[in-house]
Amino acid sequence: MPKSNIVIGLDIGTTKVCVVVAEKDDLGKLNVLGKGRANSDGLQRATVVNINKTVDAISKAVADAERESSIKIKGVNVGISGAHVHCIYSNSEISVNQSGIVNESDVKRFLEKAKTNIRYLDIDHEIIHVIPQEFIVDDQDGVLDPIGMAGTTMRGSAYIVVGLRTKIRNIKQCIEKAGLEVSAMTFEPVASGLAVMKESERKSGVVVIDIGGGTTEVAIYIDGAIRYSEVIKVAANDVTHDVAYGIKALNDVAEEVKIRYGCAWSKVLDSDEEILIEGIEGRPRKSFQKSSLTVIVEARMMEIFELVRDIIKRSGYYEYLNAGVIITGGGALLPGTSELAGDILGLDVRTGYPEGISGGIKEAINNPMYATVMGLVAHSLQNNLYQDYGEVIPGRPAPQAPEPVAPTQEPAPTQQSADQNPDASQSGKKFVDRLKKFWDQL
Repeated sequence: MPKSNIVIGLDIGTTKVCVVVAEKDDLGKLNVLGKGRANSDGLQRATVVNINKTVDAISKAVADAERESSIKIKGVNVGISGAHVHCIYSNSEISVNQSGIVNESDVKRFLEKAKTNIRYLDIDHEIIHVIPQEFIVDDQDGVLDPIGMAGTTMRGSAYIVVGLRTKIRNIKQCIEKAGLEVSAMTFEPVASGLAVMKESERKSGVVVIDIGGGTTEVAIYIDGAIRYSEVIKVAANDVTHDVAYGIKALNDVAEEVKIRYGCAWSKVLDSDEEILIEGIEGRPRKSFQKSSLTVIVEARMMEIFELVRDIIKRSGYYEYLNAGVIITGGGALLPGTSELAGDILGLDVRTGYPEGISGGIKEAINNPMYATVMGLVAHSLQNNLYQDYGEVIPGRPAPQAPEPVAPTQEPAPTQQSADQNPDASQSGKKFVDRLKKFWDQL
């Protein structure tokens, strides 16, 4: 029997694929029924480079989510990101319907006109979705929800997310090959922000930084709406590659060392210790100091936040960020990350965990690495995108919530290094200078 209040999010990341099945409770919040997770090495920098590996990861994560939730998954709201995605401002103006009261049809016409007003959108790109910025009904400005207001004209602006057709098509192809339907696509910085922001922060002005495996996503919210976003091609995997190079170890060993001993800022390192690791292929074991590891990790994390600082300054909204910064994603879990970000950005910082979850397996997804996928299900709920997502599997028992699990950062699979963002050229020199401190100790 179909369940019309089921919402499902699919986050196809560089290091992992996550699926969450949730339903709307009586208070309009999310009750998480199940989740699935699979390691992913079919993407680089949030872009599909191996269709079959990506399909396999999606299928495994979906199977786990179906088993835990007892829901047969049909359609998903999938996140879309990468350096190929960018946003365009577009203005729009329409006449309000004959009743003189703004309705949903008026808002749809407003957004459609905003799309047609875009200039210079070539055939290689397509529109992913349109996000209203603000509405002006007659002379009343600063309106976020115009429905029900009286007026004769409605104007304002929209934030239109566009991406390369080929890259979007590859994402869709992977989902369809896994036997699913693409019910919706959502820009991942929007999803992450929706998951971790409190309403007061959204209104006051806040920047959300999602540090993933292959990319770091930045989204700025002012007066309740997204105003600026960029994707940086430097992220947590780059930290792992630096550690592997610095300690002369395999990437999976470097990832484990980073998670277990890593610290993002030397100023918060409370004690030093000797770290011992196995040598490669029977070679002798080697040791190094935790403080030396911190030098490597700190250098790359500093580069990330310096790039973020440049983005915020370039946006023109720095002075309006009264609520400061929210850092989320798996890369936010290293000790000292918030402190380092606050020092470089000059803003108040907190770590973002998924909000608005009422129950189910709530504790199992109470982790920054699930921010994007929880934002995807929240976005589906917010936009009533749950009619055809799934149905109860016949004969399956009702989903049971497992014992609470403490948030941890799970190891991510490795990939070959990709070219860094050209925007990183200035910070790259600083990064190399910082690493010299470590090389001198070897």
